[in-house]
Amino acid sequence: MHGSPEPDISVKTYQVMLITLSLLISLGSAVFIVWTFFVEKGLKSELKEGKRRIEDDMLTYPRCRTAVEEYVTAQRVYLEPGRRASWETDNPNDGPDYVQPEQVHLSLGDNSAEYTVTWITFSDTKSSYVEWSEVSNTKRLTAEAKISNFSEAGVDRFIHRAILKPINSGVKYEYRVGSEYGISPKFTFTGLKERPEGGYKYAVYGDLGNRNGRSLGRLQRGAQDGLYDVVLHVGDMAYDLDTEKGNFGDEFLRQIEPIAAYVPYQVVPGNHEQEGNFSHYKNRFTMPRSEHNLWYSFDLGPTHFIGFSSEVYYFWPTLGKSMMQTQWNWIVDDLKKANENRKNVPWIITMAHRPMYCSTLDDDDCTHIESRVRKGDPETHEYGLEKLFFDQGVDVSFWAHEHTYERLWPVYDRIVYNGTKSPYLEPPAPVHLLSGSAGCQENTDQFDKPGVWDAFRSSNYGFGLMHIYNSSHINFKQINATNGLIEDEIWVIKEKHGPYDKADVKKLKKFGTYVPYNTKNPRTEI
Repeated sequence: MHGSPEPDISVKTYQVMLITLSLLISLGSAVFIVWTFFVEKGLKSELKEGKRRIEDDMLTYPRCRTAVEEYVTAQRVYLEPGRRASWETDNPNDGPDYVQPEQVHLSLGDNSAEYTVTWITFSDTKSSYVEWSEVSNTKRLTAEAKISNFSEAGVDRFIHRAILKPINSGVKYEYRVGSEYGISPKFTFTGLKERPEGGYKYAVYGDLGNRNGRSLGRLQRGAQDGLYDVVLHVGDMAYDLDTEKGNFGDEFLRQIEPIAAYVPYQVVPGNHEQEGNFSHYKNRFTMPRSEHNLWYSFDLGPTHFIGFSSEVYYFWPTLGKSMMQTQWNWIVDDLKKANENRKNVPWIITMAHRPMYCSTLDDDDCTHIESRVRKGDPETHEYGLEKLFFDQGVDVSFWAHEHTYERLWPVYDRIVYNGTKSPYLEPPAPVHLLSGSAGCQENTDQFDKPGVWDAFRSSNYGFGLMHIYNSSHINFKQINATNGLIEDEIWVIKEKHGPYDKADVKKLKKFGTYVPYNTKNPRTEI
């Protein structure tokens, strides 16, 4: 008797597999849905918490440490002596390729009797030095250099730094830099000494490029002829230091060598130095008591200079807001120390790139009455500098960024001290000077209508010359780069130095013009 036929084993297996697969898919879908729910919930919670932290306390948000923050706190790393260079082989015919020192420049050290010499080679020379001596003395001294490696965009640069000390005041020195593989021409400098008429002279400018650098020739001649003692370059160099794998920066430093190899060249960063977390700026320059060059200070004669970065107020999405706080804390501390020493060093002068006030025909931040450098964090209005500078008695502030020259009446908190015949005699507020027309491929800027704060302005190419005679008198001239003529000149005269007080506020209100704030048009001026 024949019964029902047995199903084929392969069919049974196939059916079991289908059922199992179906169950697995269902289970997987359920797990995925549950996982997605919790992940989404967690992400939303994390995003909400992150947003809250950023909005409420971004300046101390511990998980927002940027590369720049790391770079600011990091120490400069020097190559180990006795290292094996990449070009070294067992073949005695092999050697370094690009050993000629170039881009030589001086900067002030920890005091006026100490200079740092910085230069570049494109191959590792393993060791390097400065040979230097008094011009009148045949005995040569040798200062060994430290070498660091800076690699970017496939180009190696070896940065050499040597400290010369002690430098005797008024003594003329000659020096050359290099290694066993290559040596520079001889340069000269004179140890800083008060001029016969008193004090020290400074060249002051910003926004100098290696193309269309209209002021360059006069600045080069002035440095070698002893027209000034120190350069204050208020941001924006080369346009830009990093352009074409750093070739623009190399060419710029070659062009300023006839200046910077003869007098100390002090710099602060501008917006054109920001690329790559200020890497070219940080590596190419050496400012006193600073590994990063973003903020530092120094004394020379009767003046305390403070250089700082205005860029922390504008590139905070990249830099991290804690940079504002870090710099702010440093400036506060430095100003307090400077005021404790005010009897010995009475003048306080600041320099940074982007100004608090300007009147150019654009929408730059300084054309707005509530500028970021002035008022601080655009969201919380913390860390603004105008009130701090007033409270701590800053005398003069130098700026650039706008490709113009502007001299302001003394001004504080929208009160412009322009109602007297002698506004710069015992001014009751800081004096702002903007010199950003040294020359670059972006040309000069045009002006909007004058701001209430404007005492004088010019769109001509030029640079500033400042002579700080003594503890009470500063002379400032703006020089036209085309004809060499003086375009503007003022004397700032102050016998009383220190924090501004109620008497200064009273003078401001009595003889000043108040600039109202119009919320519909923040650029409104009277």
